[in-house]
Amino acid sequence: MALTKKQKKLLFTNLIRSHLFDEMVSKRMVSGRLVGFYHPGDGHLAPGVAAASFLQKSDYLSPHHRAHGMPHMLSKGIDMKYYIAEHTGKETGCCAGRSSFHFCFPEHGVFLMSGFIGYNFAPVVGLGWAAKQRGNQQVVMNCSGDGSYNEGRAHEALLMAANWRLPVVFFCENNGMAIFADANEMHPTPHISSMAKAYDMPSEIVDGQDVFASAEAALKAIKRAREGKGPTFIEAKTIRFREHDIGTPDLLGSAPRTKKQIDQLRARDPVEIATRHVREKGIFSEDEIAAIYEAAQAEVEAAEKFADDSPIPDVTEADLMKQVFYNGADV
Repeated sequence: MALTKKQKKLLFTNLIRSHLFDEMVSKRMVSGRLVGFYHPGDGHLAPGVAAASFLQKSDYLSPHHRAHGMPHMLSKGIDMKYYIAEHTGKETGCCAGRSSFHFCFPEHGVFLMSGFIGYNFAPVVGLGWAAKQRGNQQVVMNCSGDGSYNEGRAHEALLMAANWRLPVVFFCENNGMAIFADANEMHPTPHISSMAKAYDMPSEIVDGQDVFASAEAALKAIKRAREGKGPTFIEAKTIRFREHDIGTPDLLGSAPRTKKQIDQLRARDPVEIATRHVREKGIFSEDEIAAIYEAAQAEVEAAEKFADDSPIPDVTEADLMKQVFYNGADV
């Protein structure tokens, strides 16, 4: 499905926004101005932008944890200032500053985040079932890494989605590494998407460093789901340039990744690939590219200021008890 010039403009703009938000949050983490921790998205931004840029507000989205789901969520139209405030532990955060980086934007079809690998597979089947029963052409976009497909519930989700022809897109962001483990040692075949064949589910492998190629695949899968034709599996081969989360060793298996390895990987920078494309195709002039960066930087700075200026929660015991299931017994 060939992209229009307008669609490419949207994708490029969202990619630059994601890039600058990721840079800002990484700097806050290193400078001690973040609550919790951060999984940097450097190099691994294009799949999230591609997966979510053409979703409707009523569609459901389960973001990947890389870059804490910001590429996915900002591309779907979510205002990131509330998420930055959450990372800063502020009352104005999406979860009132209580969750660190766990997101919740129900009005945008984004419901939860969990530290459990593959947590998302069971909920997306339920969301897909609900969408099918409503018959309103809602789509469920499920973004998950290569490591999560080692989980049994991933296979259960693929089976049920295929059996019930649910409008779910399984978007695997395969960067070849599950924290430290080499994906080649964790899967019997080089392509995780090969498992879709067992469930009679169409699949496609795309260059996850190319936001435009990834978006073409996403658009086809979204269209197929809206038409009631069932689930699709997309495997975006992508790269992360940095460690799993800031402060941990950058290992592949038990060995540190070398500077030479990282430099070779950075030759496939998704921002550079997209910028080269919009220049060569005449989609943007140099002035227009500069204006996109300027607008994105202003958005990032405004979100950061909002977070810094927001109040720290003044939480009572009663407030905390409202946030958890409580059966009324004395504690």
